[in-house]
Amino acid sequence: MRKSALAWVGGALLLAACETTTTGSTTTPEGYIAELPEAVLELAAPYQDLSAVRIDPASGCYVYRHVGVVETTFLPLRTREGRPICTRTPDAATG
Repeated sequence: MRKSALAWVGGALLLAACETTTTGSTTTPEGYIAELPEAVLELAAPYQDLSAVRIDPASGCYVYRHVGVVETTFLPLRTREGRPICTRTPDAATG
């Protein structure tokens, strides 16, 4: 349990450090991040499409394009534990 908590805190710190590099990174013509930071690749659950990811400006969290049967939408990029992957803490996003 303690290792899991430490891994989560460490991952959050890595993502916080990636914020400046992500916002300055290159994007595709469609607005997706061309190359995701290594920390995001390590945290992301395997069932998500990492070929079309961007940062939601309202929340500061990564979202990925999900192509469903009826519609295509953007869903929060999540860790294996189901937590959203963000570039800043939820408190900073709301205030």
